[in-house]
Amino acid sequence: MAVIGIESSAHTLGVGISEHGRIIANAKEMYKIGSAGMIPMKVADFHATNVRTVIREALGEAGLKASDIEAIGYTKGPGIGPCLRIAQVAAKTIAAEHRIPLYPVNHAIAHIEITKQLFNSRDPLTLYVSGGNSQIVALDATPYLHYKVLGETFDIGVGNMIDNFAREAKLTPAWGSTVAKVAEGGRYIDMPYSVKGMDFTFTGLLTNASKLLHSGSHSIRDIAYSMQETAFAMLTEAMERALFLTMKKDVTLCGGVAQSRRLQEMLRTMAESHGTRFFVAPNEYNADNGAMIALVAEKMHASGSKQNAAACTIDQKYRIDSVRVTWQ
Repeated sequence: MAVIGIESSAHTLGVGISEHGRIIANAKEMYKIGSAGMIPMKVADFHATNVRTVIREALGEAGLKASDIEAIGYTKGPGIGPCLRIAQVAAKTIAAEHRIPLYPVNHAIAHIEITKQLFNSRDPLTLYVSGGNSQIVALDATPYLHYKVLGETFDIGVGNMIDNFAREAKLTPAWGSTVAKVAEGGRYIDMPYSVKGMDFTFTGLLTNASKLLHSGSHSIRDIAYSMQETAFAMLTEAMERALFLTMKKDVTLCGGVAQSRRLQEMLRTMAESHGTRFFVAPNEYNADNGAMIALVAEKMHASGSKQNAAACTIDQKYRIDSVRVTWQ
């Protein structure tokens, strides 16, 4: 069973193919982000221009023809509306042309599921961290099987916070890996630390870091280092509290910000200190990608999930806890 998935929730256009739970293709093109960040319509235009090429590339990588595909999935959300629309239209077109089932996939669930698949972890406690989202989630069977949000940001995602700081500092590209590089060798400065049970907020931290940046009282290295350390410590504290609550045997980290080696180090240390296994996927699968969409679409298809046309929409605020997990 070969299933194709199309991801276009933000700056990455990804097309992946999954066959019997194995990733056999994962092609992508990325819109290049400068110091000004993303302009949604320009990113959507980029995706529209490149989507046919990336689909062909994925099929070539897998050694398949379009007629070999049994089902197709696309990212329904969450994400940027004009960008999400490109994957939806492309997937609907292919589904209609080849008369194959179409599956709308939740972006956050796709990140979690591909990490679980890679490490054969069936029921982990997960920290999902990306540009727009920061959530602690775990499977819950009440009233039906779904991913329950145990804790989340009250304001902005940790990735959004870091990206905003990068733009304030006029770093290029304006994203997390650039900030991490600037932060190397920094010294810690006290910064606002806000954790409420298993929830957290980041705007106060961002405001403080921005003020320090413009005041000239500290080096950008020390500010970047301190902001990053504080944010990641907040996430680790909340995850440790969730681990005590759930008593899970596995901890997973996923999403774009999961590529941070420092965050990986903090969570691994925390998890292993409690005798819990820690898993994080290779960067290829933590960065947005089409393979994770294909994998979930394949699981939905194999479970007999039926989708009507009315459900095949886009939803910029598609909540992870609104999705019934039918495949486990």
